Amino acid sequence: MVLDRIPLMAESNDTNRVKRYPCYRAQGTHRHLGQQHGEQAGEQIRAHLDYLYNSMKLTRDELRSRALHFQPLFNRFCPHLLDEIRGLAEGAGVDFAEALATNLRGALDQATDGGCTAFVVSGRGTSDGGILIGQNCDMPPALINFSYVLHLKPKDKPEALIWTFGGMTGYHGINSHGVGHFANDLGGGPKPRHGMPHYPLKRLILECASLDEIETVLGRVPVCVNGNYVLCDGHGRILDVETTTEGPHSITDNGEGFIAHSNHFICPEHATSGNFKLSAADSFPRLVRMNQLIESRFGRLRVDDFKSFLRDRHGGPTGICRFAQTDDPKADWTTSGMTVASIIAEPHQRRLHVAVGNLMTTPFVVYHMDES
Repeated sequence: MVLDRIPLMAESNDTNRVKRYPCYRAQGTHRHLGQQHGEQAGEQIRAHLDYLYNSMKLTRDELRSRALHFQPLFNRFCPHLLDEIRGLAEGAGVDFAEALATNLRGALDQATDGGCTAFVVSGRGTSDGGILIGQNCDMPPALINFSYVLHLKPKDKPEALIWTFGGMTGYHGINSHGVGHFANDLGGGPKPRHGMPHYPLKRLILECASLDEIETVLGRVPVCVNGNYVLCDGHGRILDVETTTEGPHSITDNGEGFIAHSNHFICPEHATSGNFKLSAADSFPRLVRMNQLIESRFGRLRVDDFKSFLRDRHGGPTGICRFAQTDDPKADWTTSGMTVASIIAEPHQRRLHVAVGNLMTTPFVVYHMDES
């Protein structure tokens, strides 16, 4: 496969100076998970908090007040994660409300700050019969500096292997039951409301054993803003769910054996011209391109194929592999965002392949649940 080569400003800066993301491992009760997570990732957690203060232009008291406004939702839907966040605060040496804020992010001001192109391929489409699932994470470049892989072994719950950053207890990843989830922001759709942020919801997904359980969770927990989930389970099933503030909409593969998704609605209820106008313009060609790439190798797909797909520069600088068009800190993600991580998961092998940033020369590093 020949990839387009285009000179871009982000190639010459230092945003990709991190060559691999560190891996932090924690086990035990939720309080112990949080404490161990916080102790190891304290520097990244404090950097994330500084980023939130500066980007949202909030004082410490304002951030803490907004964060605590969400605590009743955690008490109702995931009280065990509150215990983990208390441990996170203890381990990192920050205030509880600040630790909670790192798990809310955009919900604090109902803003989006990322793009992303995600995919899932059933065993029918791969060379070894195992599901492949993953995405490019397109976000502000600063996030590279406080990202890492987190391996959690909770007491009485599935293990989880997650790419995350700055104290977030739930993000993109897989669990030991073969469940995988990756995600995209969505343009337009039902209006925001007071509801659960997506990050703890992503952690709840990684506590499930099947797509049926996940759909139950997504139908039960109200969300604050719209978002998309690309999903698989250990039974060989794949699914996409566009979750909105009015309820979720499930999208099957229609027998094609794969699903790709970017940042616009696909479900008939919300795939409207009005919502498309509120979506990132590059979302549409990115989705077309990813579908074409998957179809070109369907039945023979390997991890190495997706390494190329996620580095594809067709349509750059806002193609699948995204480059920043400006370093203006006031610009939104559509011009300042870049691919900060490329992630490919093999749930049946219990591992993630993760590359830092958007440079072709940066290798994918393998992270495995079975490492001590």
